[in-house]
Amino acid sequence: MENLDQEKFHQFIGKMLGDLGGALSVATVRIGVRLGLFEVLHSGGPATAAELAARAGGLAERYVREWALAQAANGYVDYDPESGRFSLAPHQAMVFAIEDSPVYMTAAFDMVAALIEAEPKVEAAFRTGGGVRWGDSAGCLFCTTGAFFKPGYTHNIVQNWLPALDGMTERLAEGASIADVGCGVGFSTLLMARAFPQSRFVGFDFHEPSVAEARRHAQEHGLAERVRFEVAKAKEIAEREFDLVTTFDCLHDMGDPVGCAAHMRKILKDDGAWMIVEPLAGDRPEENLNPVGRMYYNASTMICVPTSLDQEVGAALGAQAGEARLAQALHEGGFSDVRRVAEGAFNMVLQARN
Repeated sequence: MENLDQEKFHQFIGKMLGDLGGALSVATVRIGVRLGLFEVLHSGGPATAAELAARAGGLAERYVREWALAQAANGYVDYDPESGRFSLAPHQAMVFAIEDSPVYMTAAFDMVAALIEAEPKVEAAFRTGGGVRWGDSAGCLFCTTGAFFKPGYTHNIVQNWLPALDGMTERLAEGASIADVGCGVGFSTLLMARAFPQSRFVGFDFHEPSVAEARRHAQEHGLAERVRFEVAKAKEIAEREFDLVTTFDCLHDMGDPVGCAAHMRKILKDDGAWMIVEPLAGDRPEENLNPVGRMYYNASTMICVPTSLDQEVGAALGAQAGEARLAQALHEGGFSDVRRVAEGAFNMVLQARN
């Protein structure tokens, strides 16, 4: 073709090959996680394909060999051609084998699979402009979403985000009342409850299956007597006088974030605070054309925008709304004091007070 920049063309083809290789790795990574291959390779050390197959419970060596070579080509495991052994380096293990790592990311591969399952429903919504109800797009997207966010919450909520709020950790230590709105399957609520045994926690979510899962998690962790989970839309929560309200990665999913903000003011004590954790994003689209923004824009196309458009108002802020747009919604809802108090690689934390 005329005017084709050969250097850019070859760079782009290389990028596409990398992207396609990553997409094709989703299925093999998920199989490896479910069969425990990453875990046993990490715990048992370097192994040939036959040794790895035996360690994993007597799997078929030929499948394991092809799987391991695929992961080596992915860069997800290391391969020593002299010994024929595969191994997991520490940084690889943190992503694929160590569940309490802050960057344990196997749930992201499950999320990709769920988005592919949701594709027909979202495509149909493109044609109508309508939404896709949360929980209806794919089998257990809500479970996968909870698992995806869990490592970040485990390593940040108590350690970094709550201490960034004005005087809030002291209040929680003494005994306070907390509402976790949009709690999903309850990981965020239970993490806070475990850290502050003197306080009372209730998680609210409009998705009944998520609340059922949250109650199950509370039972499993021995916290059911101190933590409640209730089915309720954010704007219909009847309980009042909370010291702290939290929303984790869900305000942008709501159909009416301004209405939600107005209701959060009503359920807070006069001296209470609302902690809003949202995906990290700049205020201009061009600021988000990076690896993190790429992840969030794609997920937002398939999850966040369809979910919001299914609800009343349908503001559809999207996962890359940015601080200015979020703060505007909070101010319109009646909060006078809104500011960013913390941020990380993937999230920003806003504090809103009356």
